[in-house]
Amino acid sequence: MSILTEAQAKAILDKVMQLSTADECSATLQGSIDGNVRFALNNISTSGIVDNTQLNVVVAYGKRVGMASINEFDDAALARVVKRAEDLAKLAPENPEHMPLIGKQTYKPSNTFSESIAAITPDYRAQVAADSIAPCRGKGLVAAGFLEDGQGFVATANSKKNFGYQKTTNFNYTCTVRTEDGRGSGWVGHDVKDANEFNASKDIQVAIRKARDSAGAKALEPGKYTVILEPAAVAGLVGFMMNFFDARSADEGRSFLSKKGGGNKLGEQVFDSRVNVITDPWDEQAPVLPWDGEGLPRERMDIVKNGKVMNLNYSRYWADKQGKTANARPGNILMAGGDKSTADLVRGTQKGILVSRTWYIRMVDPQTVLLTGLTRDGTFYIENGEIKYPIKNFRFNESPVIMLNNIDELGKPVRVQGDESNTVMMLPPMRLRDFTFTSLSDAV
Repeated sequence: MSILTEAQAKAILDKVMQLSTADECSATLQGSIDGNVRFALNNISTSGIVDNTQLNVVVAYGKRVGMASINEFDDAALARVVKRAEDLAKLAPENPEHMPLIGKQTYKPSNTFSESIAAITPDYRAQVAADSIAPCRGKGLVAAGFLEDGQGFVATANSKKNFGYQKTTNFNYTCTVRTEDGRGSGWVGHDVKDANEFNASKDIQVAIRKARDSAGAKALEPGKYTVILEPAAVAGLVGFMMNFFDARSADEGRSFLSKKGGGNKLGEQVFDSRVNVITDPWDEQAPVLPWDGEGLPRERMDIVKNGKVMNLNYSRYWADKQGKTANARPGNILMAGGDKSTADLVRGTQKGILVSRTWYIRMVDPQTVLLTGLTRDGTFYIENGEIKYPIKNFRFNESPVIMLNNIDELGKPVRVQGDESNTVMMLPPMRLRDFTFTSLSDAV
């Protein structure tokens, strides 16, 4: 019973509201049917379908909050989960930051459901694996990858008559190709809104080319270089930085957006004037749910405009404390760019380094968002607009804030999904000045 209709979901949530005797009650019902296929060493290793539906109930007596979950939905099971949440709430200490439930909201639907993804079968997944493996088998190459797709629904309700329902789909493919001697590695990833946009036979050629071309990498001295970051490489850095667009951490002095002496940098020029970032739940290429985890309606909103910070995320608690208006947490990150591809940026580069992917990114200094991480799966030296030879991977120490003040040119945004986050992003390839590489890495 994973994919419930709106009427079925509302009937269950209405029963939960009626069963609760707490001051407040809210509940989220969500279900999904997720399929996957994993392959390694040029063979399928696992494949499966996960079917699950879960109900989460949160109740409050004043500022005492309790939560319980269940995956049974008969009347007796619903009564048990509500009672369990209420019993826990009565035992819990007061939460000084607890906010009353929001009232009834209006949610404008977003196009988060794709019939083509919902129709995917095990045969389709097997064919994706076959199309990824066949060009590698017997040719000195080894493929390993993962396809995950799914359809689902989310329904939310509370005792103040708020209700929302929406169906969703997801599709994410990644594949790494290595040479049999382990000296070359290439990677490709594709996160799509519609399965008709995906072609494994075409995508695998990107990973194959980089695997072959990256073998026999030469060592280059660490230092500051002009770099071209492909969108997948940009995602790890920019995605990390966007977690700090939080008003509370900025106001409390814990963010790169904190001002000396107190307050935040809202309205100030922080980035190059070509940096423009918005969030929009109804974006055609990257739609997301029209509400956030607190049930606040999402809206199209400028986050950075012409390099100036235009909006920070104010939770309901922090907005109330600061006398501000709360806003929903963004579900997607959309960065503007130009119309050039990565290949076009390479052709316009006299000397530089092409980075296919960034990996294992960790925080060094939250005040500057200084990050450290590694390049991988194809790093190349560029000269006179051409890729001359592969180079060994680097460890970098770089702040995306500094990086976005050293822009030379932005390319055409494409849809990507960050490794550390489920946030959907539209990000451009970038040519940047003075990117800091601190040491070499022998990993491919």
